[in-house]
Amino acid sequence: MTPPYAFPEDLVQAQRAWYTAYRELSHERNPSQTTVLRRRLQQLSVRIATHPYWASIPGRAPAARMALKQQTWEIETQPGVEVEPEPEEVRP
Repeated sequence: MTPPYAFPEDLVQAQRAWYTAYRELSHERNPSQTTVLRRRLQQLSVRIATHPYWASIPGRAPAARMALKQQTWEIETQPGVEVEPEPEEVRP
């Protein structure tokens, strides 16, 4: 049985946004837009990997990361489920 994890909402949203960006990248044909999407994936990957939540579960982080991916993938693939896009970061 998989241990339950209480993922913070911002971490779940970041993983959902990662899947959305990845899906968009797989369909994009415009080279300049693929660059934007790849950068977005990198930013989200860093946000997910460095989230403080992982430090709160020492020794269980690899299993928890897989559980996060599975949980958000299941949400993403449910018919009729609308996922709110994550706001773009504004750089000074």
